[in-house]
Amino acid sequence: MTGLKRLTVALVLLPTCGVARAQDVPGIEVCTHETRMERRTGCLQSNIDYLQRLIAKNAAEAQQKLNAAAAEIAALKATVATLQAAVDKLQAASKPATPPAKPDAAAPNAKKPDAK
Repeated sequence: MTGLKRLTVALVLLPTCGVARAQDVPGIEVCTHETRMERRTGCLQSNIDYLQRLIAKNAAEAQQKLNAAAAEIAALKATVATLQAAVDKLQAASKPATPPAKPDAAAPNAKKPDAK
């Protein structure tokens, strides 16, 4: 055979090699095709084990996400508190210290003390 024919045969046979390995991937199996009870029971138990592992994995991932979100919320609350303190400080600094207002005699609404 020439090199081109060998390459063509190799490329044709290559996809079939991957099909055999894909059967070993764990997952849900159809157990209704099993006729013997012990094989059907084993198949169902395999499905149960797979689903329990999947549930445990998903629960762990969800808990990690919740913990990360709680940590982020705590950090954001601390940042908001720091920023609020800075805003309060800036607002206090921007207000000039004014002495108490004295009644002005020229003000039209000001009451004059009654002289007796």
